[in-house]
Amino acid sequence: MRLGVTEFKWQHIHRETFCVHREALAHRPGQQTDEEEEDSVSGAALLSLCQRPVQVMSSEFLLRGWLQQLLVVLLKVTLSSAGTTNGTECTARGPASYILVFTGQWSHQTFPKQYPLFRPPAQWSKLIAITHNGQHRLFQEGAPASLGLQNFAEVGVTVELVKGAREARKRRAVGAVYRTVGIPTGIGHSSTELLLQPRSSLLSLMVKMIPSPDWFVGVDSLNLCEGGQWKQEVTLDLQPFDAGTDSGFTFSSPNYPTVPQENVTRITSQMPNHPANSFYYPRLADLPPIASIQLTRQRRSPAHQTPLSNHILPHPINPINPRRFSETPLDCEVSMWSSWGLCLGTCSRGGVRHRTRYILLRPANSGTACPELEEQSECTPHPCLKHH
Repeated sequence: MRLGVTEFKWQHIHRETFCVHREALAHRPGQQTDEEEEDSVSGAALLSLCQRPVQVMSSEFLLRGWLQQLLVVLLKVTLSSAGTTNGTECTARGPASYILVFTGQWSHQTFPKQYPLFRPPAQWSKLIAITHNGQHRLFQEGAPASLGLQNFAEVGVTVELVKGAREARKRRAVGAVYRTVGIPTGIGHSSTELLLQPRSSLLSLMVKMIPSPDWFVGVDSLNLCEGGQWKQEVTLDLQPFDAGTDSGFTFSSPNYPTVPQENVTRITSQMPNHPANSFYYPRLADLPPIASIQLTRQRRSPAHQTPLSNHILPHPINPINPRRFSETPLDCEVSMWSSWGLCLGTCSRGGVRHRTRYILLRPANSGTACPELEEQSECTPHPCLKHH
């Protein structure tokens, strides 16, 4: 039986639709995913349709089978496009449970310059952590801070960060959000239990330094899954970041908004390159770690474990080996010389004049000692000048 005119037109339309999708797929940048390779195999029998005129079939059954196969191919292409994870896809068969231990190492011996002792003393804010895929970022070095990051880095508020994570969760970009209480001293531990799913194998976290203008420590998009295997243990040293929203130089600087806003940057021993900065240690090549994290995978089923979330650990589980950092030397800093004082003395014996300077920063930890704070020189008294 010959196909009618209407049936022939529909077959021609579906052939063109299939060819357009095959051509678009062929021009997509990057490597083919596994699903795209499967699509190419399942559509191999139909690829010739794009390379030669339509052959009118005499079987209505064959037409229906062709349409069904075409729909399967298009559905796979759509799903593969929506599920892209920028190379961070985890193929592990199940979830993984981890214990996260945050350790603050902000001490007066390691960071003696302008170390905050009171109002308030050195301490850490609550920790916020999210599990996610490549479609979401908590923060990113070299990029502007979001409103949520600004609020957290400046005043420790997590409302906007959590709101953004919940919106991303609707798009399946975020798995879960975790928080711990703060640490009331510069040295201490806090912990929480994490559950990571293969679709959200990245971990990002932040902790604000208190007091500070907009400084924090954090981890951006740490991948805990390599291929089909979850990592067993990860330990990282942390350095401070500047959110780029406040221009204060010291821990206790007053609020001084940065206009225009700058990007998130890593603070080093010489950046910002200004003697007033609390982290300015020109004698050091690198700052000592101010904090660290340890992630340990739990081997037992999460359902049979004791919850460890949201509390401070006096002694961390699987404690981090204490590494003795040498005390950071802090050199003395003094002001500029004052102007010379009056020349005092008699004309017969000559006069003497003085100038002074004062200490800006006292030395610590075997740093360079302070130089002389007073200097004098011989001079001729003013009445003697008139006499001559």
